Amino acid sequence: MAAARRRLSVGLGLAGAVCALLGVCLLLAGPLIVKEQVVKNVRIDPSSISFRMWKDIPVPFYMSVHFFEVLNPKEVLQGQKPVLNQRGPYVYREFRYKTNITFHDNDTVSFLGYRKLFFQPQLSNGSEEEYIVVPNILMMGAAVMMEKLPSFVKFLLSGALAGLKQEAFMNRTVGEIMWGYEDPLIDAINALVPGLIPFQGKFGLFIDLNSSSSGLFTVNTGMKNISRVHMVDSWNGLKKLKYWRSSECNMINGTAGEMWPPFMSPTSLEFYSPDACRSMTLVYEQSGKFKGVPTYRFVAPKTLFANGTDYPPNEGFCPCMQSGIQNVSACRLNAPMFLSHPHFYNADPSLVDAVEGLHPSKDEHALFLDVHPMTGIPMNCSIKLQLNLYIKQVSGITQTGKIKPVVLPLLWFAESGSIEGSVLNQFYTNLVLIPSLLDYLQYIFLGLSVPLIISAAVLMAMSQRTTAEKSRHHPTMQSKPSPSSETTPLLHDAGMLSQDDAEA
Repeated sequence: MAAARRRLSVGLGLAGAVCALLGVCLLLAGPLIVKEQVVKNVRIDPSSISFRMWKDIPVPFYMSVHFFEVLNPKEVLQGQKPVLNQRGPYVYREFRYKTNITFHDNDTVSFLGYRKLFFQPQLSNGSEEEYIVVPNILMMGAAVMMEKLPSFVKFLLSGALAGLKQEAFMNRTVGEIMWGYEDPLIDAINALVPGLIPFQGKFGLFIDLNSSSSGLFTVNTGMKNISRVHMVDSWNGLKKLKYWRSSECNMINGTAGEMWPPFMSPTSLEFYSPDACRSMTLVYEQSGKFKGVPTYRFVAPKTLFANGTDYPPNEGFCPCMQSGIQNVSACRLNAPMFLSHPHFYNADPSLVDAVEGLHPSKDEHALFLDVHPMTGIPMNCSIKLQLNLYIKQVSGITQTGKIKPVVLPLLWFAESGSIEGSVLNQFYTNLVLIPSLLDYLQYIFLGLSVPLIISAAVLMAMSQRTTAEKSRHHPTMQSKPSPSSETTPLLHDAGMLSQDDAEA
């Protein structure tokens, strides 16, 4: 019995030692294995898991556009406050892909990124054939741009506008405003002021968005330094922009806005947006999960569109009176266009009060980005921006009436998408489930080793105690010493004497 216990205790001890060894190995090597797999699969390399996702983004993106219809255009011309009514959303399925992918020897890759949009009537609240009253963007924009020109030039423009029957507000379809309409005003303006609007043909707010590239990006592949993967090296050959009035504002920071370097910290992330003509910084808000995948949520800080008074680093972007808007005229043909959050969310209250019909809300109008911190891959996002036009009365151009200066919202849009289906399943299995399983296994092995080793020690102790007790109750008989060569003759003689005595 004692021998069996000893054998069992040795077996349990060995099993415990093996479990402890496996647990320690997983504890030390597990994170290294996971890190190696992440590094291998998130860098821009044709053999990596994420390469196909990066090349042809499989995530279903949707762009939802909301227009602001002007309900009282005649009253606005008389100096009254604009009354707006939000229309839409008009939803478009967005496909993103890359072409001209060229790898370079300095650990970078260049590409052209494209978007194609297709109207989704079943998801929209209205059709592209619906008419909406909005400012005459070309006319009102040109009027403000020509404000400081000589009076006779403005007089000529006003006469041309009258001849072309141009008015301050127009009634056009959603499709025309989005994708373009032919307007004789384009030729008239180019004839009067050559180069004022350097384009011909159709004019539309999103005419350059559909099937047009966002510029030539050159980004780091991460093959030599994974902490630089996806970081922009240049855009259209530029290391810095030339739009803004300060070196800091002209910097091209972060990634192209699709993926970020892995092993993120809960602080901030940066990306360059060609649509906004600038780099943007989002800040960490909270940790969460998207369909079981751990995420960090990043949101826009209140300083994103703050003016230079409220946030001095932004002075180079916009010498604006109010915070919450950004003048993008420098990269939008000098037209008086402004970017903001929808409904002037997080903006100076005076911008909201200047019109009627706006209701800023964090839930509806704040942008966010949910990123898996281990890989830097976005799981869920909704980027929301508003396009605004600065309009006012311009002396010499009678068509502008008595319009009071106002930053008038034209539309706001949300580009939203989330990983789902087979892509989500593959991502979850390879980058969440397996690392989690390794984590659990190391603790299971370490947890098993403790009771096994304790059990082995207990059994060994019991075995030793049982042996000791048997020794006390049943002492071992000591065998008589065999006669030595010196004592044997004496014993033999004594035996002989005893026998002789018996015979006598």
